Amino acid sequence: MSDGQFQGKAVIVTGGGTGIGQVTAREFARQGANVLVVGRTAERLAETAEGSERIRPFAADLTEDGAAEAIVAAALAEFGRIDVLVNNAGIVEPAALGEIKPGAFDRVVATNLLAPVYLLQAALPHLSESQGAVVNVTTAIGQRGWPMTGREFYAATKAALESLTRSWAVQLAPRGIRVSAVAPGPIATQIYAHEGLTADEARAQHESLKGMVPLRRLGKPDEIAYWIVQLASPSAAFVTGAVMPVDGGAVIA
Repeated sequence: MSDGQFQGKAVIVTGGGTGIGQVTAREFARQGANVLVVGRTAERLAETAEGSERIRPFAADLTEDGAAEAIVAAALAEFGRIDVLVNNAGIVEPAALGEIKPGAFDRVVATNLLAPVYLLQAALPHLSESQGAVVNVTTAIGQRGWPMTGREFYAATKAALESLTRSWAVQLAPRGIRVSAVAPGPIATQIYAHEGLTADEARAQHESLKGMVPLRRLGKPDEIAYWIVQLASPSAAFVTGAVMPVDGGAVIA
């Protein structure tokens, strides 16, 4: 991938305070893009932007009313255009079957599924014709059974986003806007830390996740970020509706 191929382009990356989103924002900036990095915690976004004059942090809760419109307005105010939208934000809030209360997954649905819908809807009038790109971050686990009790609803929301990816690719093709997805397998990110696990429980969970992967390791955020940027790049101009599994073989195991 050539440096500078996103020169003059404007990119929005959600969930950019840590992990995959953070690395993705920095890689787009390295490739010459101006990046609006979005997340709920201003301090983490500042860490993402540190050392790069191309990255602008924007703190927002994607689930709040008006958040999508505010994010798009901020990008237009900063850069005057939007070329790439990366829907990366996602949360896990485990609840086991038999213990699920009404509303238990409202925030998961709002973050993982509805937020990308509203953000794309708000950005669509401004996405560059014939060169705009949307990359959704789903999960390889959405394509197989999830063995860890209580986490399957996360996978279900991401599987739904994968379905939307294909439909949007067809619907937006006449405008030349491409829509693709990257489906990570188990990745060493902080998403698992938000489940309230102790250090020992987290280590045990990582070992269990490794057992699902033929390569017998967790992926790294930069291994996912590479494919997000690649799918958004001009060199992938004939790719749309694709879901790229980056999972160490987890889907085929």
